[in-house]
Amino acid sequence: MVTTLGLRPVRQSERQLAPDLARGIMLALIAVANSAIYLYGRPYGIRQHVIEHDLLNRVTATLSMTLVDGRAYPMFAALFGYGMVQIWNRRRDDAEGRRVLRRRSRWLLAFGAVHAVLLFSGDVLGVYGLLGLAIVRLMRVRDRTLLILAGVWLVPVALLSALAYNTPQGTEQRTIFWSLAIEDPLTAMALRPIEWVMTPVGMTGVVTAGLVGVWAGRRELLAVPDRLVRRAAVWGPLAGTLGGLPVGLTATGFLTVDDPVTVMAFNAVHTVSGIAAGLGYAALISLIARRIGARRGRLVTALSACGQRSMTSYLLQSVVFVTLLPPYTIGLGGSLGSAATVALALGTWAATVAAAEFMRRTGARGPAETLLRRLTYPRG
Repeated sequence: MVTTLGLRPVRQSERQLAPDLARGIMLALIAVANSAIYLYGRPYGIRQHVIEHDLLNRVTATLSMTLVDGRAYPMFAALFGYGMVQIWNRRRDDAEGRRVLRRRSRWLLAFGAVHAVLLFSGDVLGVYGLLGLAIVRLMRVRDRTLLILAGVWLVPVALLSALAYNTPQGTEQRTIFWSLAIEDPLTAMALRPIEWVMTPVGMTGVVTAGLVGVWAGRRELLAVPDRLVRRAAVWGPLAGTLGGLPVGLTATGFLTVDDPVTVMAFNAVHTVSGIAAGLGYAALISLIARRIGARRGRLVTALSACGQRSMTSYLLQSVVFVTLLPPYTIGLGGSLGSAATVALALGTWAATVAAAEFMRRTGARGPAETLLRRLTYPRG
């Protein structure tokens, strides 16, 4: 029997399609964004992206930085906030709900620490754990206050982004994630905890997205999209594209910008517009899920299964990337261009979708989700 009466894991029959489908699809963007961080051995440009020279790689990198970079994690943060509301709504009382949500967030933080030390210092699980602890304190805050806080938070987000990513084109040394360009595995492992602690500085936008997700969760907007969701599905991705294009063009040499103030402005707009894009992507997928309804084909079922096992799939991506890309393993990150890296990322994502579908058919949950569930909902 679950000791936290009135709070239990969500049953399969109670799951909404939109959040699971969104997570499954957005894991593809996570793979593309993360795989690019592993590239090394060449000069770096804006936002620590390697400088490409041939047309195919330059075009691929432009599209990736415009449509993916800084866009997927805010969407996941919004879904995270949305999901916390669903857990909260199954509470018996406020104190009980807070205990479960805090316990879940602390274990996410612990999962992130292990992931960062062993595999990838750009881990986001720990960031979501911190976000969850903050959201717990705001679960009783009024909607208007939530949205005001989300809007005000954009100011430090823009400032930190402008300062943190103000890297001149052609920099020979990495300014972030140094471990991914180091050949000695022990030295790389020693650096990863330091890098992980720094990661939240570059992901401050998840706070705004998470608070908006809480607000949307109170209205179940992903389950029953309204006019606002339809508008967000159009204007969010459009704002993300327009706001991301300057950085994408600059990073790939299609646009030459030497003024550091302009570069800082580009970075600030890139990050803020990425939040809008992430929210817009979630809104768009919710509309698609609404249109699909109960008519789920094999592809939608598999993507949804991947979304239900998103943490396991996310960790599996790191296993593949660490095996193939860093200099202390096979070292493909020193030779692959952006186009080949995107292909590798999407192939890895497709493999996790297939693995998730296999688990669904055999009735197995994701190992990471199973462990987190047991730690969050202890049984007596």
